[in-house]
Parts: sequence; structure tokens; C-alpha cells
Amino acid sequence: MKNIYIAGPDVFERNSIEIGKNYASLCERYGFSGHYPLDNVIDFNQEKKKIALDIFTANEKLIDECDIVIANLNAFRGKEADSGTVWECGYAYGKGKKVYGYMENTRSYINSFGTNEKKEEGGFFWDKDDRFIEDFDYPINLMIACSALEIVEGSFEDVLKKINEREF
Repeated sequence: MKNIYIAGPDVFERNSIEIGKNYASLCERYGFSGHYPLDNVIDFNQEKKKIALDIFTANEKLIDECDIVIANLNAFRGKEADSGTVWECGYAYGKGKKVYGYMENTRSYINSFGTNEKKEEGGFFWDKDDRFIEDFDYPINLMIACSALEIVEGSFEDVLKKINEREF
């Protein structure tokens, strides 16, 4: 049975434990073993930086033990995916793991900027702070888009269906 690391900012939701159990149950239904960051046991009765390091180390180990990463790449606290999730995807890719992502909307990243948030000059787009906006027809930064086997429009379960098609 292949192991899946479940990445994403879902760990910050009030019902994060329930979300993780639901994702793990979905994995099981599709013939995988799901592993959620909050499955790790962390001692929260220590200095904050030690807690952070323990979380980091535990998640890194969990990714190492998995074959696949499924990442929630929806925008989190802005226009971009959660930075921790992005790190997990990059780490997994670097370790030769299969990385999949999902987003509610996979329209081109450039289209996430409203007309009052961007300007075009000479065929290039610039944001309100006069910074270049990449336009490679991906829904997310090219470094994440190119490292994922696929970014699925839809839900966690939609990715499981795609993986099932590829793996079996």
C-alpha cells in the first residue's frame, strides 16, 4: 500500500483533526494510507522554538516515509499557497516523491489579479507595487506547477481519483 502525505493549510482550521481524519479515510477508500501532519505527537510543554523544530522534524520524517504528496495549493492568507505547504512540495520533489496538488480554481495565475491590481506594458504584466507578474498559463508559481505531476481543479478526493487512474 502506498503512503500519502497530506499537505496544506488545513492544519490551521479549527476542525483540523476532523479534516485530517476525513482525508485519511478517503485515502483508505482508494487503497492508500494517508498521513496527516497532525498525526505526529508533539510535546507542547517546551520552549516555542523547540516545539517548532519538533513539528518541522516530524513532518520531514513523515514525508520521507511517504511515496506521494497531495497538497492543498489554494491561496492562503493572500494570492499564493501556504508557504509551509510549498516547502513540503519542494522537499518531496527533491526526494523523488510524486507530488500532486489541488486547487478550487486552476485558471491562469495572471487572472487572479483584478484589472485594478495589474497593468500591462509591452506585453508584460506588473502588479500595483510595480513587480513583474509571471504569466506561464499555470494557476500557481511555475516552480510549484512544474514540480507537480498534476494540479487538479477540485478537491482532495479528485486528486485521489487521478492518482488511482495512474497507479492502478
